[in-house]
Amino acid sequence: MLKFKEFDSCQVSPNRKNDKIEIAKSATADSRTCDYTKVSKDELQLSSATHIDDVRKGLRYFSNKLLDAGEKHDFDKLTDIDGFYDNFVTNFEKDDWYKRHVKVNRHHFNSEGGMPKDINLVDVIEMVVDCVMAGMARSGEVYDIKVKNDVLQTALKNTVDELKKKILVKE
Repeated sequence: MLKFKEFDSCQVSPNRKNDKIEIAKSATADSRTCDYTKVSKDELQLSSATHIDDVRKGLRYFSNKLLDAGEKHDFDKLTDIDGFYDNFVTNFEKDDWYKRHVKVNRHHFNSEGGMPKDINLVDVIEMVVDCVMAGMARSGEVYDIKVKNDVLQTALKNTVDELKKKILVKE
């Protein structure tokens, strides 16, 4: 009997953007893509374990992207505290720092000038976490979080496209 950990060969580096996610070609784990009458139970088990490992690799890739987003989150609040404070004390009537802030921090896509062309679901998750953490820490309440459907659909499409570009199918 195969053990799943035997197939957990994920080697996805969070810091190397050009790394490919290698997955194994496997046309036998799905009756829609093969002649199921010619697949043995052992082949089915092996291709299923391979598929599970491939999914783990993809999820690790996005886990690493989420960790990276956390590391970079609102970095300019600290690296440019003078600019942040200068805008803050005017209740953001002066907004030169803030306009830069929403451009360089991808999760501010609901703000004017903050929509990255390649918005993805990592940006959406970071925004949700940001809003919940800020609300709970500051007032104990979380305001309704709204994202336009077309923005979510674009984020979904871009996330799919990004993952497809990272995949290298090995024979």
